[in-house]
Amino acid sequence: MTAPLIWVFFLLLAISVPVAHAMLGGVAAALWFDGKPMAVIAQRLYTPTQSFPMLAIPFFIMAGSLMMSGRFGVYLVNVARLLVGNFKGGLGQVSIIGSVMFGGVSGSAVADASALGNALIPVQKAEGYPGGFAAAINSASSTVSVLIPPSIPLILYGLVSNVSIIDLFVAGILPGVLLGVGMFTAVWFVAGRMNLPRSPLEGGFKAFRSQILTAIPALLMPVFVIGTLRFGIATPTEVSVLAVAYALIVSGLVYRDLTPRGIWEAAVETAMMTGAVMLIIMASSTIQWVLTAERVPQELSLWVTSAFSEPWMVILALNRVMIVVGAFLDLPAAVLLLGPLFVTIGQAIGLDPVQLGLMMVVNLSIGLYTPPVGTTLFISAAIARCGIGETVRALMPFYLVALLVLALISYVPALTLY
Repeated sequence: MTAPLIWVFFLLLAISVPVAHAMLGGVAAALWFDGKPMAVIAQRLYTPTQSFPMLAIPFFIMAGSLMMSGRFGVYLVNVARLLVGNFKGGLGQVSIIGSVMFGGVSGSAVADASALGNALIPVQKAEGYPGGFAAAINSASSTVSVLIPPSIPLILYGLVSNVSIIDLFVAGILPGVLLGVGMFTAVWFVAGRMNLPRSPLEGGFKAFRSQILTAIPALLMPVFVIGTLRFGIATPTEVSVLAVAYALIVSGLVYRDLTPRGIWEAAVETAMMTGAVMLIIMASSTIQWVLTAERVPQELSLWVTSAFSEPWMVILALNRVMIVVGAFLDLPAAVLLLGPLFVTIGQAIGLDPVQLGLMMVVNLSIGLYTPPVGTTLFISAAIARCGIGETVRALMPFYLVALLVLALISYVPALTLY
């Protein structure tokens, strides 16, 4: 069954069929060639929707949407400008610090790229930033969001690999900070060569002092999430519900900018994003059933461990595969497809599944700003109104930083298992 599945899946992708539909088409072809009933697809589509931890996804999305529906974005940018605006290329640094803070609210790189890009890229261009460089900063820095809790890709990996989501959230903090520091350094270096201006907050801390009390509650969202999980107060699903309640309280009582229209728009956005993610989850479940029935994970694990003599070579091979796959598949789909396969291989060489999860998410997040399917790349280039080629050329320092952090995560287990 595996051969028809692979051929039809990639054929459908080549003619621009959406990933979830391409998955289902491949599974249908595999079942038809093997003479099995199509009812299997309906059964497998239904099964993953009954997972209680899956409820964490829409609630975390809803919490992020509620927080960003008001003036939180303005406060976030002001905090970032206060912290790093005095550096060369201050607005570029603001984008990176903003992504680190925004990641603790949304958990989505696409939401980050859209929200911060619309707020910062036009101002950066007005201050003399080349459009390609402004788009490059936004498209690369927004991927920090997939490592800082609550991260939607880490939740998906935890669900398909039976790894503790709490452990993944805690393990993602240090790599996320490392990625942010690396990108901060890259912007500082390039900004110095381009002689880009500093952009301190007008009036400094004195001007911001009147807003700091209203900014703190939103910035404490990741602390609230991690603290509640780490001390065993609630499960990830329960924390996601508490996060929505927290967002409602902060937006309604502290910011006082929560309106019925804002709640409705957040609910619609949550429904759309959840529907897209759930369709991919359901479709990937059918593929996993076919691969398991054919014993593909076990056979692949045996082949890899016999073909490569050392664990470091296996890790390098896994990274190369993920880099290529990430350039062609969206991050959630790639995590759901590769997670079950690579966990088996990782177990064969003694690779901790938490470390593997961070490797996978960092790897596949690079694909978000890599042609031909880079989501944050296209969003940022569209906002900056510049060409993809110009943006990709400006992205070279960020690719180097991401690959360096990936190498550290892959070969220094202490960074993710502390």
